[in-house]
Amino acid sequence: MRLTVLGGAAAGGNPGQGCSGYLVQANGTSIVLDLGPGTLAQLRLHADFRTLDAIVVSHLHLDHVLDLLALWYALAYNPRPTDRRLPLWLPPGGRSFLTTLASAIHPADTGASVFDVYDAAEYDPAVDLKVGQMTIRFAPTVHYVPCWAMRVAADDGSRDLVYTADTGPAADLAPFAAEAGVLLTEAAASGEPLEPRESRGHCTAAEAATLATDAKAERLILTHYWAEDDPARMLRSASDGYPGSIVVAKPSMIVEW
Repeated sequence: MRLTVLGGAAAGGNPGQGCSGYLVQANGTSIVLDLGPGTLAQLRLHADFRTLDAIVVSHLHLDHVLDLLALWYALAYNPRPTDRRLPLWLPPGGRSFLTTLASAIHPADTGASVFDVYDAAEYDPAVDLKVGQMTIRFAPTVHYVPCWAMRVAADDGSRDLVYTADTGPAADLAPFAAEAGVLLTEAAASGEPLEPRESRGHCTAAEAATLATDAKAERLILTHYWAEDDPARMLRSASDGYPGSIVVAKPSMIVEW
């Protein structure tokens, strides 16, 4: 399995770094998990967007979906057209959300629709999603809107990728992430968070490390972070609670296992 980081910044982006977006490839199947602002340009460095097997969205916050609109234009108006609609899997309520978002930038009286380029459907988080040679399972997180972590398994038997999406520590994702080959977990909470642990929607780097340790994950990637939090400090904080390999997500970083 191969993971390419397309962004990795928290909401708003970091200098030279877009928000959430991750290209996952295995056995000829290519899936993008989330497509936040600034990630489409990175995606085009690593894959042909026309041939993706699917985009799967964890939740409907702007920093995870905004480049779906940029990709709409790329699919609709690029001089090298595509001959199919791109499969897009949205969380419950996603089709209505996308319709509203698209209407704000592209008036309906033009005759163009976002669904002209996307084969958009809403996944059922209780049901496994099969895409090519990969299968995705979902688990609810603790966030400010409904959000789902994803466990991606390849048919070739590679150890799974677990992506937490956005979550606070109260989600208890350790059973869901058990024995993951790579745990891609957010670390957007800074310092000593002021929100109650039970309702907080983001993890600290130290809490991400605790999750990795409890899950016995082979490798930890910290993502969805603020540049102002200093990646070196985040690594130090996480290494106190996790003995395995830790890296901080950067655009175009590739991890294979």
